[in-house]
Amino acid sequence: MRIHLVTMPWQPIELPSLQVGLLHSLLDRTRPHDEVREFHGSLRWAEFLLERSQGALRPGDHVAVGSESIFDGLGDWVFSGVLYKDPEWGVAQLKEYATRRGTDISTATAMRVHAAEFIDESASAILGEEPDAVGFTSTFMQNISSLALAAELKRRRPGLTVVFGGSNCDGPMGHALHRNHRFVDHVVRGEGEYALPALLAHVEAGTAPADVPGLCWWDGPESRANDESRRTVAPGDIPSPDYDLWQAAIDASPLAEYVHPKLVVEGARGCWWGEKHHCTFCGLNGSAMTFRAKTGSRLWDEVDRLVRRHRILDVVTVDNIIDMAYFKDFLPLAADSDWDLRMHYEVKSNLTPEQLELLARAGSVHIQPGIESLNNKALELMDKGVGAARNIRTLRECENHSLTCSWNYLYGFPGESAADYDSVIDQMPALVHLQPPGGAHRIQLERFSPNFADPALGFHERKPAEMYRHVYDLPEEQLADLVYLFDTPPAGIGGGTEARLKAAARDWYTGHPSSTLVLEQPEETDGEEVLLVHDRRHGWPRRTHRLTGWRAAALRHLEAGRTRPALHRLLTADGDPPGAEELGAWLDEAVALGLLFDDGRSCVSLPTWHVPVRSIERTQGPDGTTDAPDSSGEKVAG
Repeated sequence: MRIHLVTMPWQPIELPSLQVGLLHSLLDRTRPHDEVREFHGSLRWAEFLLERSQGALRPGDHVAVGSESIFDGLGDWVFSGVLYKDPEWGVAQLKEYATRRGTDISTATAMRVHAAEFIDESASAILGEEPDAVGFTSTFMQNISSLALAAELKRRRPGLTVVFGGSNCDGPMGHALHRNHRFVDHVVRGEGEYALPALLAHVEAGTAPADVPGLCWWDGPESRANDESRRTVAPGDIPSPDYDLWQAAIDASPLAEYVHPKLVVEGARGCWWGEKHHCTFCGLNGSAMTFRAKTGSRLWDEVDRLVRRHRILDVVTVDNIIDMAYFKDFLPLAADSDWDLRMHYEVKSNLTPEQLELLARAGSVHIQPGIESLNNKALELMDKGVGAARNIRTLRECENHSLTCSWNYLYGFPGESAADYDSVIDQMPALVHLQPPGGAHRIQLERFSPNFADPALGFHERKPAEMYRHVYDLPEEQLADLVYLFDTPPAGIGGGTEARLKAAARDWYTGHPSSTLVLEQPEETDGEEVLLVHDRRHGWPRRTHRLTGWRAAALRHLEAGRTRPALHRLLTADGDPPGAEELGAWLDEAVALGLLFDDGRSCVSLPTWHVPVRSIERTQGPDGTTDAPDSSGEKVAG
């Protein structure tokens, strides 16, 4: 068979599609006589826009519409007129939506006029290679562009087999996509390593795929959805991705001067924390929460092979959470290698300083530690299993170990109150030297999350998110099965507290590039422990604090975060401790001076070991405000 694997807008153009890379490798192994081709539609779309707009629509605009507008559905809307054969479909709805919300739709509107021609040319390019089957992978805003192309392919060649898979096809979403789009022959729900070869065998034999778990298929006019299997793909059966055709496409692309390519690797699937304590707002791993990981040596072999083959040192891992065993095998192998890697990793926020130091030595320059909040009540409502002081400690250690840390401040949990936020917001100016959140955002209700599955958690009412009204021409009862995001009455804080939190996050973000709070221990101290803290934070007086004796020891002890009684016990063990009242007065003073953060249970010290190196230029500020352009789109700290 001739099989075409397709990834459509809005796959990030600097990244290969992991799904396409995995499936290509899988088919090479399981069906060696098949001819496998790839269509990198997102890259082609960015090239198409650059040429048709005579340079006006550039890769940065692709990011703005495809990645930064996910919660407004702009990327899907760009192609909705093509899918529904009406250039005006959804235009009025989006304009009304944008006016009410203050959303800029000018770039998406400029792109939409080119969408029909792009779909036409893409269909011609794929059909020119005479495929027997075309497989689409769909995640986030890839549904409408993929459906538009699939419809055109089937219109021109009705006998072509069209298959969909990916995160947008998980669970009930996959069946809804199938039954509402007759031109989609099959939808693979869940992981594809076992299902796709079994499906292709049926297609080749002309038999009904009734035995392929989770598969949606047409039985005459009826859309059937096979029962999903609880069996997950074993780590040993997860292929190593093949990116050769992507590399060739990047090398030949006129976008080469605009794009900094990165490799994508996968060490693990599922979430070991979520198996025990599913974070209440998180809808990831809907049908496959079970945590599985490749061995560290195998993962390193894959990274080493890909780096050597493609001569690319930037590596993005897509694991939802790092396998803790990698601190004993994979990360030491990376740290001891000759590669100057620049890796991205998602981790938990309760890592030790030693673990963060190893991440840095291994080349993990960018981490997402899932901090989410500095409020103990909210963290408990999320079921994060970590306290606010520990999150502050993680932010400080990221500065100490030159790790860029990405996070967002989340709020809007049933059960939280203004009183839970007052102290946190009051202390946020003291954190301006640590890496800020991208913004403060009210959580959305995500399919598969505990908040969605269990109305007892407080979200009793829900309906498909408003943005889908300008994306899909489907009734609400079908959207209720098809979509991932839902609107629900706001919970938790609002009004003045919400405004204060958002303003504090903006001020933190704005003041961070010029702010430092650095600890120094002078070499000559006449036998007495002396610490100097040089305060150069935005909004604070320029001064140096001198701490001696038990106060210096206390600041050291508080690097790990301690309760007040625990700190007193440690100082007592050191000898010559202060009285409890004197210690309490000093702690209150140190919090007021911004040297400590007090989360109501524990205090943690805020000074870092050194002045970090930072890039001041940014592409976007918190809550979507525009800052100076930066080619990487990332803030670098450390």
